[in-house]
Amino acid sequence: MSNRSNNLAEQRICRLLDENSFMEIGSLVTARNTDFNLADEATPSDGVITGHGLIDGNLVFVYSQDSSVLNGTIGEMHAKKIAAVYDRAMKMGAPVIGLLDCAGVRLQESVDALNALGMIYEKQVMASGVIPQICAVFGNCGGGLTVVPGLCDFAYMEADKAKMFVNAPNAIEGNYVGKCDTSSADFQSTETGVIDMAGSEEEIFAQIRELVCMLPADNTENGYMEDCEDDLNRACENVDTMKGDPRFVLSEISDNHNFLETKKDYAKSMVTGFIQLNGLTVGAVANCTEEYDEEGKKVAEHDVALCAKGCEKASEFIQFCDAFDIPVLSLTNVAGFTATKCSERRLAKALAKLTYAFANATVPKVSLLTGNAYGSAAVMMNSKAIGADLVYAWPDVKTGMMDARLAAEIMYADADADKLAEKAKEYEALQSNVVTAAKRGYVDLIIEPADTRKYLVAAFEMLFTKRMDTPYKKHGTK
Repeated sequence: MSNRSNNLAEQRICRLLDENSFMEIGSLVTARNTDFNLADEATPSDGVITGHGLIDGNLVFVYSQDSSVLNGTIGEMHAKKIAAVYDRAMKMGAPVIGLLDCAGVRLQESVDALNALGMIYEKQVMASGVIPQICAVFGNCGGGLTVVPGLCDFAYMEADKAKMFVNAPNAIEGNYVGKCDTSSADFQSTETGVIDMAGSEEEIFAQIRELVCMLPADNTENGYMEDCEDDLNRACENVDTMKGDPRFVLSEISDNHNFLETKKDYAKSMVTGFIQLNGLTVGAVANCTEEYDEEGKKVAEHDVALCAKGCEKASEFIQFCDAFDIPVLSLTNVAGFTATKCSERRLAKALAKLTYAFANATVPKVSLLTGNAYGSAAVMMNSKAIGADLVYAWPDVKTGMMDARLAAEIMYADADADKLAEKAKEYEALQSNVVTAAKRGYVDLIIEPADTRKYLVAAFEMLFTKRMDTPYKKHGTK
């Protein structure tokens, strides 16, 4: 272990990892280029500290950029050290964690530095779906370097000092920092879909540690499981009182009420994250129509509809879960699609990605209908038709093509109010009742909300040995 206790880059590593577990590799590496008086500069470790250590006993590989050395800029040897971290991590089957604080590509090294950045990209692509990739931005992350967190599976950003941008705010036509700071953690976490959480350094380290302890080390582990001390048959009383907020529902059904949300500030009408059921890590994808605070007060409402950003968020998450054999649970409460000009520009493509992600995933898939399940939007949310292994529903769920009143108005456009009410009631009884869906085999079981946890535990236990043969292909195209 290194003894540079006053080095911020190494301090961050030590605060992230288990005490005294970090072992540095490549500490004697320095810059090789001598152009533009670079030989006169001291470049210890060439501006990046690399090595391996433990998080709660789990092996991880880590690199931390040192902004005190040439502003942490990426040069040839800097990149080779990061590439070596990836090579070792893939050999050992362990996650990579990058702590970013970099002023960009090193100008003195020009094409060597650009090639070096490309080496990092290539290693990240090769590692995608093989080992989890996590990064956190603590300083600057601009230009081509923003692709690094974009290629990671999970990315975090320090809320006050970190800056992340492809183009600097002042370089965007019609914009300036005072008008809209597009490099801020707030903008990046709410608008881009790259950042999972913005917070203090300590909050980020705590989140990364919790995440590592819920994920498999690589794609050969068949998911992740640990001992469970929670009651498997624990009743989830009043779980349906705030069913519009799936964070509450997921927290209630999870072991020890633990729910780890991802991209929580982005596309809030779609919630993604991890729970555990009998110690098994499960990825959750859920429609969100309401938000409640810790005191149970409603603080926000969202349309009962799929939006483009939400679909893209969910599809990426499902693909990650499928790559690492993490089972998927969906909570469906949707009645249509967002009807705005902005969303319409990309909605069809986003809906296709969501449908593809659910249908293409070969991991165990369970769907729970908690509210409305209307139209083709409900079909896309992990329905039986696109491959859900089991579909459960709460008793008051409404399903079918659309709301019964609207259906009656379409089918009997010239009828009076009494006739419409009669036909709406008839339509609801015949077509919108969840019992009707269950009779046709589209819903496997109607369960009481309080029994949700025990049924889901049993479902994923039964599906644990699921195997699927799919048509041969190099890869899909969506």
